[in-house]
Parts: sequence; C-alpha cells; structure tokens
Amino acid sequence: MKPRTRRALAIGAGLGALAVATMLVLNAFRSNLVFFYSPSQVAAHEAPQGRAFRVGGLVEDGSLKRDPGSLTVSFVVTDMAQRVPVSYTGLLPDLFKEGKGVVAQGKLGPDGVFVADQVLAKHDENYMPPEAADALEKARQGQLPQKSAAKPQP
Repeated sequence: MKPRTRRALAIGAGLGALAVATMLVLNAFRSNLVFFYSPSQVAAHEAPQGRAFRVGGLVEDGSLKRDPGSLTVSFVVTDMAQRVPVSYTGLLPDLFKEGKGVVAQGKLGPDGVFVADQVLAKHDENYMPPEAADALEKARQGQLPQKSAAKPQP
C-alpha cells in the first residue's frame, strides 16, 4: 500500500470514529432533555405523547386525594386557565400543599392523566420556576375580560 492510501484510510477511519462518537453523545443528550409545558399547552396538545416532560402550575384547592394503603396520590395542576390531572406514587416533598406551586415530571397517559415519576415543590414563598411563573401570568392575562366595548357602526 502506498503511504498516500494509508494516510487517507487513517483519516477516513478517524472521521468515522468521530462521527459515531458525536452521534452517541447527541443521542444521549436528546434522550435526557426534558421540556416544560403549562397546563394550557398540555390541553392544546402541544406536549409530546409518549415522551417525558414537565408540567407546572398551582395545585388546585380540594383536588388532593390519597389512595388509602399506598403511596399513590392524585391532584390537579392548573394555570388558572386549564387543568391537568396528575397521578403520582411516592413520597411528596414537605412543601407540597394545595394552592402552592408545583412542577411534576413524567408522561401523559392515553386517558389524559399525567403520570408523574417526580414531583417538585417550590422552596419558599418568593420562588417559582420562571417557566411556571410566565405560564401563570399568561393564563391570568388571557382570563381578564375585555374592558373596551365595541361601538355600533352608524
């Protein structure tokens, strides 16, 4: 084999190995990427089906129900415009309460119930994830009635 051919094969093998390594890294990154959606976005079918994502908002008052004899709880997450029922099996954070902010990570089931594998509660009165705060603010603005009345045309 000529030195030129050997050099070309070595460069080709190196580029091939680099391409495979890049594909593996990007695939691992993509599979671990989790996006945040508000209950309004989930209701509008913007959230992925069959993939994990996060939903956040407020725990609706009166929606917390515990299954006796197990660690399964169900509650409703709302952004004041839409509601998403959530089911979770496990220990809830100490700060988890009705009327407080929450972010749940999991998958949306075919029945429309979000099955969470992780539940996070806000850690103090002043903190809420920026995405959840923005979603709540947009939902509140969308619910405000229009103050200007349409004037009839003469």
